[in-house]
Amino acid sequence: MPIKDGLFKKGALSSSQFRWFYWGRTISLFGSAMTPVALAFAVLQTRHGQDLLGGILAAEILPMVLLLLIGGSVADRIRRDRLILMSNVGSGLSQTGMAVIVLTGANPYWMFPLAIVNGGLGAFASPAMRGIIPEIVESEMIKEANSLQNAARSTARVVGPAVAGLLVAGVGGGWGIAMDAISFFLAAACMSRVHIPSHAVVDGNSILQQMREGWSYFRSRRWIWSITAAFTLMNPIQMGVWQVLGPVIAKHSFGSVGWGVTLSVKAVGLLVASLAMLRMPLRRPVRAAMLAISLSGIPMIVLGQGYALPVLMMAALLAGVGSTISGIAWDTSLQQAVPTKLLSRVCAFDDFGSYIMIPLGEILAVPIGDIFGNRAVATLGGIAFIVIALLPLLDRSVRQMIPDEVVGRDDFHSLR
Repeated sequence: MPIKDGLFKKGALSSSQFRWFYWGRTISLFGSAMTPVALAFAVLQTRHGQDLLGGILAAEILPMVLLLLIGGSVADRIRRDRLILMSNVGSGLSQTGMAVIVLTGANPYWMFPLAIVNGGLGAFASPAMRGIIPEIVESEMIKEANSLQNAARSTARVVGPAVAGLLVAGVGGGWGIAMDAISFFLAAACMSRVHIPSHAVVDGNSILQQMREGWSYFRSRRWIWSITAAFTLMNPIQMGVWQVLGPVIAKHSFGSVGWGVTLSVKAVGLLVASLAMLRMPLRRPVRAAMLAISLSGIPMIVLGQGYALPVLMMAALLAGVGSTISGIAWDTSLQQAVPTKLLSRVCAFDDFGSYIMIPLGEILAVPIGDIFGNRAVATLGGIAFIVIALLPLLDRSVRQMIPDEVVGRDDFHSLR
């Protein structure tokens, strides 16, 4: 049972373990919210920066994808709090190296090995973070815990990109990356106060056998793998258009400050939705997740069509609302339905499928944009994103999935 004390007498924050996790995660999120803008424009200012940006982003995501299944098995095998602590320390060191490279004007190609290290650490941290929530809060508080995390993430995204845009315009992006490094070390200090029981494997199963168990569970649940398959196609579109072509289009139109403010406005939508989700019930969370995430295609279309910056901001705000509802609904669905002993492995397969195509999208975004035009690619990408997001809902058994709160954290059942 979660430890209850002092100022927080009810809700997810009544658990002191969750509070320390939450404060550390919040600090880290504030630092990391600056990095996309700071890194993008720092790289774009270098020689051949437009070609380097996609490669550096891919260098981070690729090792994360390749190691995710191992990371999920390890997170189900040993203490998740220790994995998160070590990952924060490692990420702090790698981001420190990134900041030094940018601030000293060193060869930007040195960013590649650091990006690889950062991605590898994320492969262990991501499934551990998604799996630790049921261990530090009671089952009925899982959605609230996810909503609180999303509120912190959204607040960080309101402040971080705008501050990073100002830093880029004033003193360069290196300081934004340096602040991210500091935030990881502070997060590690907070995580050192989180202590959960060890859940080491006692049946002698190897990591490979554990991976097989996780895969067996994953592939037998259509409501899981069908959504993962959709994100396999959606994520490379979003990352290629929004993360790579977005700053490129912004550089030749409304600039780094305008792009940073746009990301902050999107984060306002994330924050509003996060706070609303603290009290909003979801009867069919899987359906809500896909309907909501489809809104993220709208700002890509607006960006491609070259509408005025205020229109792009409004579209980004709407996408932020949808993204938050989708993320909370999906994470809560998995955390309430999948057994704790399998949760990190199932989340790892979900992440693996969702991330596997992202490097391709990041690498091909600029070459495809050169051939067909950046704005045309953004427009078509947004349309494709919306269509793919809605496709799984054609399956009645998927769109009507609801948690079975009677049998507990075992599986989902559909309304007939």
